[in-house]
Amino acid sequence: MVGATFLVVGCQTVSDRKVDPEKAVQARTQLAAEYIRTGDFDAAKRELDQAMQVNPRNALVNMMMGVLLQREGSQLNMEKADRYFKAAISADPKNAQARNNYGTYLYQAGRYNEALTHLEIAGATLGYDQRYTAFESAGRIYLKLNDVNKAENSFNQALKISRNSYISMVELAEIYYLRQDIPAATRLYENSVSLAGQNNQNARALWVGIRLARANGNPMQTQVLVNQLRALYPDSPEYQRYLQLQYSTEVVWK
Repeated sequence: MVGATFLVVGCQTVSDRKVDPEKAVQARTQLAAEYIRTGDFDAAKRELDQAMQVNPRNALVNMMMGVLLQREGSQLNMEKADRYFKAAISADPKNAQARNNYGTYLYQAGRYNEALTHLEIAGATLGYDQRYTAFESAGRIYLKLNDVNKAENSFNQALKISRNSYISMVELAEIYYLRQDIPAATRLYENSVSLAGQNNQNARALWVGIRLARANGNPMQTQVLVNQLRALYPDSPEYQRYLQLQYSTEVVWK
C-alpha cells in the first residue's frame, strides 16, 4: 500500500512542503487499486474522489473509477462505469490497460461487438504485459457468437503470448473435445491441471475433465472429478448439465 507521500521528508514541515499534484494523484489511485483488490469499495471511492478533484481528466483515475463501479456491480454503478471508461480512453487512446478493462466491461454487459473492438486494440499493443488476457476475453466472446474458429485463434494467440493462460488451455481443450480430437484435448486439459492444481480447478475445467475421462474410458477418474464438481460447485450449470447427461449413452456429451 502506498503511504509515503503523506510523510514529512527531511527538514520540510507540513506547511512548507510542496506536493506534486500528479504524484499525489498516482499515489491515491494506487491506494484505491489496493482497496479494490481487498474489497473495500468505500475506501477506494474516497481515494478516487480525492484524485478526481486534483485532475478529473487523468486516464488512470477514470479507468480505476470504472473498474471500481464495475466491481461493485449494481445496475446504477454499472451504467456509471461506462462513462469513466470512455473518459479514460478519450484522455489516453493508446492506453492498452484502459482498452482491456473497457472491453471486459462491455463483455460483461453483453455488448460483444463493441468489446471486441477494444480487446483487439489491447491485444495488438506490443509491450503490454497483460495483452494475453485481451485474447482470452476475445476468445470467450467469439464462443458466445458461435464463431469457434475465431475463438480457437484467439486462445492460441493468448497461449503464444503466455504459456500460463489457464483460460485458453481449458477452452481449447473443450473445443478439441467437441471435435473429438481427444488426444489434443486431453493434453491441454492435463496442462491446465498441472498449472492450477488438481484441487483448484473451476467448474468449467472439471466439466471438461469429466467428459475427457469418460471419452478416454476411465470411469474411476470420471467419478473422482464428478465428486469434486458436486462438492465444490453443486449449483453450477456444469453440474446441472452432468445430472442431465449422467445416464446418456451419447458419444459426445455437450
